[in-house]
Formats: sequence, C-alpha cells, structure tokens
Amino acid sequence: MSNTSDPYLWLEEVTDERALDWVRTRNAATTAALAGPEFDAMKARVREVLDTDARIPYARRRGEYLYNFWRDAEHIRGLWRRTTMTEYRKDSPEWDILLDLDAVAETEGENWVWSGAQVLRPDQHLALVTMSRGGADASIVREFDLRTRTFRDPSGGGFFVSEAKTDIGYIDADTVYVGTDFGAGSLTDSGYPRVAKRWTRGTPLAEAETVYEGTANDISISAWHDRTPGFERDFVQRATDFFNAELYLLDGTALTLIDTPTDATTSVHKQWLLVRTMTEWTIGDKTYPSGALLAANFESFLAGDREMTVLFSPDAHRSLHQFAWTENHLLVVTLVDVRSEFRVLTPGADAWDDQPLLGLPDSTSTEIVGTDAEENGDEFFLSSSGYLTPATLLFGTVGGDLEVLKQAPSFFDTDSMAVTQYFATSLDGTSVPYFVVRKEGMGPGPTMLYGYGGFEISMTPSYSGATGLAWLEQGGTYVVANIRGGGEYGPEWHTQVLRAGRHKVHEDFAAVAKDLVEREITTPSQLSAQGGSNGGLLIGIMLTRYPELFGALVCQVPLLDMKRYHLLLAGASWVAEYGDPDDPDEWAFISEYSPYQNIVAPDERRYPPILIATSTRDDRVHPGHARKMAARLEELGQPVTYFENIEGGHGGAADNAQLAFKTALSFRFLWNALRP
Repeated sequence: MSNTSDPYLWLEEVTDERALDWVRTRNAATTAALAGPEFDAMKARVREVLDTDARIPYARRRGEYLYNFWRDAEHIRGLWRRTTMTEYRKDSPEWDILLDLDAVAETEGENWVWSGAQVLRPDQHLALVTMSRGGADASIVREFDLRTRTFRDPSGGGFFVSEAKTDIGYIDADTVYVGTDFGAGSLTDSGYPRVAKRWTRGTPLAEAETVYEGTANDISISAWHDRTPGFERDFVQRATDFFNAELYLLDGTALTLIDTPTDATTSVHKQWLLVRTMTEWTIGDKTYPSGALLAANFESFLAGDREMTVLFSPDAHRSLHQFAWTENHLLVVTLVDVRSEFRVLTPGADAWDDQPLLGLPDSTSTEIVGTDAEENGDEFFLSSSGYLTPATLLFGTVGGDLEVLKQAPSFFDTDSMAVTQYFATSLDGTSVPYFVVRKEGMGPGPTMLYGYGGFEISMTPSYSGATGLAWLEQGGTYVVANIRGGGEYGPEWHTQVLRAGRHKVHEDFAAVAKDLVEREITTPSQLSAQGGSNGGLLIGIMLTRYPELFGALVCQVPLLDMKRYHLLLAGASWVAEYGDPDDPDEWAFISEYSPYQNIVAPDERRYPPILIATSTRDDRVHPGHARKMAARLEELGQPVTYFENIEGGHGGAADNAQLAFKTALSFRFLWNALRP
C-alpha cells in the first residue's frame, strides 16, 4: 500500500470532526460490547488499587524535604506535597500541600495533567512546574512560589513557557537554561528543541542568549547546570539520533567536546567521568567491551589522558542495569539472567573498592529510586518487588544498615502461586528467558504474554496489583518475555536487532509463544499477548505474521504504519531503531513486517480478535497508527475492537479513573475472547 493509495490518511487528522465521529462510533460499540456487571466490578477493584492510601508514597529527597505527587479518589488530578524525613518515617505522615492540581484545573477550566516539578536549590523557595493538557508530552512551564503557594506572574518576572516539548532547568535563582519552541525553525524534525538558550529573569524569552544550535536533523539539544559545590559546571548535549549524542563542557561561550563514543552514556560527578559503553571502544592498545562501565579523572581526560578504570565488565549472563552516585560512593545494580544484584563501589587513592550491599529482600528485583548527592551525603532509597511480592521501600546510608521505610500491601491472593523462569530457543538459536506466573499445578489455561523488545528497556520482575486481581487471581497465567531489543543482557541484546535485525525481536516473541504451548502451559486458542508503544508494534506483527499462535491480542498506543511513522509526531527520532522507510534498501526489510501494509483478508489468513487502544492526546506515537489499522481490518472483515481515550497522552490515561477503565477494558476483552 503506497501513501497515495492509502484510503485512510484522513484518520491522521487528529481532531478533525469526521475522524472524531469515527472514533466516537467505535468507542460506543466497544463500551457496549464489554460493559456489564463483570466489567464494572473489575474496574472498581482496579480503581481501589490505584486510589488506596495504602500505596507507597514514593518521594524525591531534596535537602530537608521529601517531595511527592499523589492521586487518589478525592484528588483525581493530584496533589503536589512535601514532608520531612522524620514525618516520612511514620505510618501516616503529615504532608504539607503545595499545589492542588484539581483546584487549578477547575479554576482555569483546563484538563491539566501533572508533568513534574524542579525545585530551586538550595533554598527551595521556587520551582518550575510543568503541566500538560490531557497528558500530552507537550507541556507548559510555570514558576511556582513555595512560600506563597501561588504561581508567579510572568509580568512580574516569573518564568513562563507556552505549550511545547520544553527542556528547562535552573542555573541560579534568576537564570535558567531553556530549549523550547522559539518560533519557525527552532524545533528539530522530531519536534524537540533545536536551540538551547540562557534566559535571565525579567527579560523576554525572545531575548534569551543562545548557547548552542543544532540542526533540524538532530533529535534534540539541551543544556544544564551542575551545581555540585566545588565542581560547578555547565554542559550542552546534542543528540544526533536516538542512541548517539555529543556532550560538551560549556565555559561561558566556549565549548569543549568530551571525546567519548557518541553511543556511550557519559556522565560527570565531582572529579569523576563515567562512561557506559554501547559498543566496543578502543583507546590506544586497549579495547573495552560493550556494556562496560569505565571511570576516569575528568580533568585528566580533558587534558588528553585516556587511562580508564574498569568498574564493570559484562559476561554472557551478567549486564549493567543501573548506577547512581551518592556523595562519595557509586551504587551499581546488575542483572544476572534478569535477576538483580547490588554493589557499592568506592573510589580510593589507588583503586576502587567493590562491596556487595547486604540485607536486600530475597527473590525480588531491586531498583535505585533516589539519591541526593548534593545535600544528603551517602543516603539512598531503594525499591524491591517481584511478580508476587509487593514493593518495599528501603532507606540506607552507605556503610549502615538498611531500613524498611514503607511496605505496600498485597492486592491479590498469592497462595499457591509461583514464579518460574524458562528459556525458549529463538529461530537463530538464541536462548530467550521468560517468567511464568501462575497457580501451581495448573494445566493449560488462559495466558497473557507481555513483551516490549526495544530501545534497550529491560523487563524486570515487578508487582502489579491490577494484573494480579484482574488476571492471576481469576485463574489466568501471566508471562513476561525478555526478548531481544531490551537491555536484559546488555547493549548487544539491543543493538543486534536494530534496523535490518528487527525480525529477531518478532522471532524471539514467537519462540516464547510456541514454548509455552510445548510446555503445556497453554494452548494457541488460550494464549493472548499484550504490548504498548513499541510493544504495540510487536503485537501488530504477531497479528499479521503469527496469527495462528494466539487466541486474542491487545495492542496499545501502537506504531503500525511503518511506512509513515517517521513523518508523524516524534517518529523521526526512532529512525536509528527501525530504519528509514524512505531509503529503498531499508524499506525492503521494514516492509516485510510493517503491520498496516501486511493486512490480508480472512480467506487468505484468519486473524484472532484484537483490541486496539490509543489516545487522542498522544503526541508521541500518533493515534493515526491505531485508527488506520482498525479501519483496514474492518474493511477486510477481520475481527477488531477499537477504543480511543480522548485524554491520556502516550500513557493512555490522564487519571486513575481512566487508567482503571483502560485496564478493565483490556482484561475484560481477553477473558471474553479466551474463555470457552
């Protein structure tokens, strides 16, 4: 199907009334088909999980305060609030309410969705608050006074940036770095800032001083200030594609390139330069593997010294998952066959000390959720959870004991349930791990297989109360596939499937589906699969290339028309992942799997029922992908159910009520499709 022959291009007009009428008609049909007592009960139970006060109020430590954003049944859009560490340790802390987003939305007549806040440090009397309409990526920035609990008037010198995909951060109390839509030519082809500027309070945004300009073909340009005492520095980053970036030290107007590989993750803390390699890096007579973590003295490196210390080197089973600095130590999380291990690294005069962190809960996945190297020394916050183990929030200081701060409740009955890891063999012989969560002793039954497979995002074990009560507790089996494209085994687990290697992602997922049947965990008619965004593309490919493996599919906020993805919203930023469809050589392999171009009629190949869900306000992955796919399936007589949330952004939901509805919709659809 060529662009000129595409009869559904009109569905890419997001807010066109004809397109919205098409959406409303299908939303009504879907709601009517899935509504009823079972749907209502499931939605209510999921909403209880999302709204309960028993959830852990995860907070970000900034100086003496811990900041938290909280939604519940009473506060639909949410509260921005803070407390002290003394209060936070209590079962029911006293929270100081800074901003009531429901009140702001009602007063201003806008459907505001919280996007985050940056607090000016160290005095913490101002903050840059970002809010979006309906959950879009594009947001407005308003300066908030934490003393008066009001937004500062732009006419009186308060910082304000109109709706755009903005990058902004304080340099000091009266200056920020900002990249936004400054007018014609100021954005990249991907819709992100092309220009970074230094903006002084009380001056028009149009008069801000340019510190760096990229090109339209870049992904984005950003600038920031490192305010670490004694190591104050400014940096500029030029992202040339999704996986490559140049990092510069900015001194006044002078720029110095930090000469590390553009595909590496490069960061600076105090006197230390850290480099996490994506591909092999040869310096002189030394070659460092992909997935390694290297350290060097920053000033020495800028002066030309290339002596690197290897802090971590991967092997066939072990990869680097996460790292973060406290004031004096480096916390490192590694994955060993997708199971986490935790270490503390400490720089010394002659070498780095490497010690395990003891006292972590067994059989859980551990993540670093917060450090504050600037003002709170060597303390850290961790979260541990598993598929059947609710989250535990831990607090510690390097060298001390771990303290359990908060424990989330269990939302579903886990008695007789177990988690088992298996390995499937993909078409090229690669061993692909996956986790199976189910009641012990079950025979083949309804199963939901989840996957993502892209952008080096690892699918580590985590607890979901909604999945537990709506699926596992009802007798379903839940499976998570750690397919290539993720980062479970380091960068090569991802890089080997870029562009022309993309088919390996699909083959891995299909191999897991087949392995589940061979192990008699399920049958093809009882096996479903679910994925969103890049995972939604995966589900579209399962529909058009592997329909015989599944009894039902759920495809959320998906990419599906890979002929035009790079022309829609942020799509141009993903060419490094998928390839360029305008290049005939690359379209040759993309066209083999692009779901929209590969739909056939039932007399050629019958598809399982599929639910396609998206959001009108998604300004990252264009809703036209989902709309056009559904329309084409309808045209050819293939079974399809469609729902589009008018709000929600790329997450598909703007508040807990919408998220509960979306979750219940998916599970109700699957139960209807898979139960005899």
